Amino acid sequence: MFRYLGKKFLSLIAYLGSVGVLFSHALGLSFLPPFRKKNLLGQMTKIGVESLPLVFLTSLFTGMVLALQSAYQMQKIGARIYISSLVALSITRELGPVLTALVVAGRMGAAIAAELGTMKVTEQIDALQTLAVNPIKHLVVPRFIALMSMLPILTIYADLVGILGGFIIGVGKLGIGKNLYLRMTFNTLTYKDVFTGVVKAFSFAIIIALISCREGLDTEGGAEGVGRATTRAVVFSFILIIAADCLFTALFYFMFK
Repeated sequence: MFRYLGKKFLSLIAYLGSVGVLFSHALGLSFLPPFRKKNLLGQMTKIGVESLPLVFLTSLFTGMVLALQSAYQMQKIGARIYISSLVALSITRELGPVLTALVVAGRMGAAIAAELGTMKVTEQIDALQTLAVNPIKHLVVPRFIALMSMLPILTIYADLVGILGGFIIGVGKLGIGKNLYLRMTFNTLTYKDVFTGVVKAFSFAIIIALISCREGLDTEGGAEGVGRATTRAVVFSFILIIAADCLFTALFYFMFK
């Protein structure tokens, strides 16, 4: 048993090491020409613009459910007016960045792993290397930059939509006045609340990009291997996003308390 656990631990260290090497290469090549703007804009459109409807629905319903669940307990203690503050803080500090990252990881992380995995098993990546084209520069860097650019923007968008969902329930269902709800919301929010969510979004973007690209580039075994790589990319991204969220939440708690 200890031998098995030891092998798994060493495999984990090796995996994280390979992800770290990919990160260093992608970060370094991001600042070197040539800069393929068309490729980058295409990835930003796929990751950002095409994710807007899904992020909208997820955040809207999350804000509405959070307001309803909060009202269940808040009304018992006569603190109904604080529902707006609770929704705003929960969305901006925690649920907005995490749910947005999970949505993007499930949608684009799988797509990136499948796309690169297909290129790997059909030897297109080998063809690029034969033509003296760096696969990391050509394939990984645009996705890396696009995720780091678009995920924070999507997170801020999700924050606003989530607050809107809470507003709809608070004003329409719970009878809280519009002006009171908005005043309680924006008087409670501070710069650090939005800042912590954006910092989390940057870290989540790095996780999604590196895990998805790493799984895609290491794909073996034909179509079945592509399926395995896609599944691993999504599962590993989800696990690391939750772990990173826990780490950053604890860190910000001690920094800003």
